[in-house]
Amino acid sequence: MLSPLILLVSLLSLGACSNPPAEDLPVPKPLYRDPVYDGAADPVVIYNREQEEWFMFYTNRRAADTTLNGFEWVHGTRIGIAASDDGVNWSYRDTADIDFRLKDYTHWAPEVIEHEGLYHMYLTYVPGIFQEWRHPRDILHLTSENLVNWKYESTLELASDRVIDACVFRLPDGSWRMWYNNERAGKAMYYADSEDLYHWEDKGRVQIDRARGGEGPKVFQWQGKYWMITDVWSGLALYTSEDLLNWTHIPGNLLEAPGQGEDDKVMGGHADVLIHNDRAFLYYFTHPGRREGTDPNDLFEQRRSSLQVVELFYEGGRLVCDRDAPLRMRLGKPE
Repeated sequence: MLSPLILLVSLLSLGACSNPPAEDLPVPKPLYRDPVYDGAADPVVIYNREQEEWFMFYTNRRAADTTLNGFEWVHGTRIGIAASDDGVNWSYRDTADIDFRLKDYTHWAPEVIEHEGLYHMYLTYVPGIFQEWRHPRDILHLTSENLVNWKYESTLELASDRVIDACVFRLPDGSWRMWYNNERAGKAMYYADSEDLYHWEDKGRVQIDRARGGEGPKVFQWQGKYWMITDVWSGLALYTSEDLLNWTHIPGNLLEAPGQGEDDKVMGGHADVLIHNDRAFLYYFTHPGRREGTDPNDLFEQRRSSLQVVELFYEGGRLVCDRDAPLRMRLGKPE
């Protein structure tokens, strides 16, 4: 029988030999550029449990093709996928294999969640490639077991024939709520509810104490509060709510002031928020060429976009971030 002293030394030795937590890594700027079209935008980040990697889905605009007319460059692509084992170093993986596409289709702004071992995507679908914005768009529901191959489930019946940018969040009673942008209503936020993620009932306009429209809503819970951010084309508007129905605007847009880092010297747009180990990370995109000193006739520079990430902090009842502060992070396997 081992003496207490020997047993203590043995236990300490085992602890010393176990693998310590991996150190955080410095985050580059930009975080990611799409190697095919250089038009990555509207990111959403989720863990792929089958492959034990993080996946980042994004709208992939055709910035590199400067022969396209009007707004054809933001149409005509499938959703891009980048992968990472640490959340810092990302590489292009593929496009999402979605079994719902007609001739000249367009996929935009995916929302991806996991529930009971199945992944759900709510995707903005445009039935064509167009030179301007005035065309129908729907939100599709898709499911997947591996985050790559997606099965079409339905086209949601929402407030109009021009709806984009779904965000889905689970309510305290176990049901689900979707927020989205209704372009027919001056780009106002609308919402719909579901008991099962498959059948949705539209509920109308979101009650926000601010008349200005916005797009790309993201709703999340952190620091004991419910938050919503929206892209208002001058950074990200910030709101808070007690009941997920009535929203109060907090003055001072996130990412409105340009940063100083590479591809970050312009305002940030359409973002996702990932809560990981009690830290909150804001993923967003920029149009780096849309700043003073860049040739306005250089179509590639005006169209290309990059993905970035910054950490959020809770201060004085609101969320803040410093996009110029050095960031170190590492995404591990979520609980």
